[in-house]
Amino acid sequence: MLGILSAAIAPGLALLSYFYLKDEYDSEPISVVFRAFMIGALLVFPIMFIQYVLDVEHIVHSDLIHAFFSISFLEEFFKWFILIYTVYQHVEFDEPYDGIVYGVAVSLGFATVENIFYLIANGLEYALSRALLPVSSHALFGVIMGFYLGKGKFSKSHKSRWIIFSLMFPFLFHGVYDYILITFENWLIYMLPFMIFLWWLALRKVKHARILTSQHNRELNKSLPM
Repeated sequence: MLGILSAAIAPGLALLSYFYLKDEYDSEPISVVFRAFMIGALLVFPIMFIQYVLDVEHIVHSDLIHAFFSISFLEEFFKWFILIYTVYQHVEFDEPYDGIVYGVAVSLGFATVENIFYLIANGLEYALSRALLPVSSHALFGVIMGFYLGKGKFSKSHKSRWIIFSLMFPFLFHGVYDYILITFENWLIYMLPFMIFLWWLALRKVKHARILTSQHNRELNKSLPM
């Protein structure tokens, strides 16, 4: 059991550490990041309950609706909602890159608990594939969500558009990810280029967020009295 728990938790913590350490300026307090991670972990339970009801009641009959609504929309909406109402207005969310840190923390909290349940049910032999696909994909969705939240909070215009994008793009990418898994027999052929694209896109968002943070700090320093 200890081996399963270690294998299930390690990928999430490793990815969270990676994106956390990318923050070159004012790193977020570990306590606040950990709280976001734990909130994301707790989200698993209401989401699993809703998905269980949808499955038992046979409400969803289409693979497309299952991928984009039962899985993608439910999971990304809950994560987005939590970020908006527990993190977005927090005093420690004071730079554009912080959105990525908190977005990844919430997403990986969710992915880690989901991973624990999966490995307990199916065995340690799935640990590597789970780390490379579901856990890392949740981290990448979190990067994209957090990027647009950070951009929305610190932009002087079009704030609503960036906030909408922070839900819309993770929802769409997550839906495509699950649709590939559910629909295609040889899903790895499609999943590999899709995951490469997601990593490329997420790392571009990280780079852009760091540039925005640098600009934000320069403007902040100029406004300070000499």
